[in-house]
Amino acid sequence: MSVWTEVVGQPAAVAELSTAAQDPTAMTHAWLFTGPPGSGRSVAARAFAAALQCPQHGCGECSACRTAMAGTHADVREVVPEGLSISVAEMRSLVQLAARRPATGRWQILIITDADRLTEGAANALLKAVEEPASQTVFLLCAPSDHPEDVPITIRSRCRLVPLRTPSAEAVAGVLVERDGIDAETAQWAASVSGGHVGRARRLARDAEARGRRERILSVPLRLRGLGDAFAFADDLVRSAEAEAAEVSGTRDAAEREELAVAMGAGGTGKGAATAARGAKAAERELERKQKSRATRTQRDALDLALVDLAGFFRDALIAESGARVPLSNPDRDADARRVATEWSAESLLRRLEAVLACREALELNVKPRIAVEAMMAALHRG
Repeated sequence: MSVWTEVVGQPAAVAELSTAAQDPTAMTHAWLFTGPPGSGRSVAARAFAAALQCPQHGCGECSACRTAMAGTHADVREVVPEGLSISVAEMRSLVQLAARRPATGRWQILIITDADRLTEGAANALLKAVEEPASQTVFLLCAPSDHPEDVPITIRSRCRLVPLRTPSAEAVAGVLVERDGIDAETAQWAASVSGGHVGRARRLARDAEARGRRERILSVPLRLRGLGDAFAFADDLVRSAEAEAAEVSGTRDAAEREELAVAMGAGGTGKGAATAARGAKAAERELERKQKSRATRTQRDALDLALVDLAGFFRDALIAESGARVPLSNPDRDADARRVATEWSAESLLRRLEAVLACREALELNVKPRIAVEAMMAALHRG
């Protein structure tokens, strides 16, 4: 079991990265991993970091491999933005740490899993480090694409591009069966409706609530009969996303507040107690800001996932209407897609698909989720 077994359905990328890990002449200091959601950008970057630190170039068994893949290696730092963006202060701090000599490994590695969320200031701070890197520092950036809107051209021009593709349903199903112990039938179904996203397929296979949310959003086109339904379904979708965000963040938020209180000496007495209390108030406000930003991001991600499913349904209906022989996004809803294809024209289906895509774009532009979703549902009703 090497670290590359974690990278699903990417033989070309694995070959390139494994060669670079073994051959110094094929190595460079900055890499940009691109690909659609679910292609495994961060997994590939993490596996590459492990292979660079491993004496055997990615055996998967040694301490370097295990700690790098688990995110605990002393010389591998991973930036996973929990809020809406990566700040300049955070990036400057990380760049300074990445410039140090490795403590235990061969390289000092900085992984940025969502480089498209860098603010302008953060991107400039990273650019300076990428332009003049320390001899043993490697930057691994991950982004949906190498489009200028995702990664500034000044940064991507200094990176070696590693394009990833969407894994096949067969490859995803194989991972679920072999690695997660899921039965073959469930694994095949989950893989066929996940769009090549291993994490989504695993969650659908294991989580009944995730399957229920998917069923509810895919039933909307057939149940939407009036404006009253449009507002009711919009409310249900937003509330579901809020509940999912609260579920994900609730326990973690409480633990973080407790840790902060302990660190700031809550309940202490003595001469320094008043000063510590003032400092604690400022730290609490900063923690609340971060937690609010994280909750907002989680809610938007949950909404976006539902919108992707809904867009896939209308795509399937357009395919059914045109008679094209291509794989469906939701093969288990084939009958429903064919039904709406007979009831609505291709132009109407396309307008509905555009309404879903417009809602996704509005959410990215920070439009209030309820307003964006209600506008989409009204457009779906009008057709």
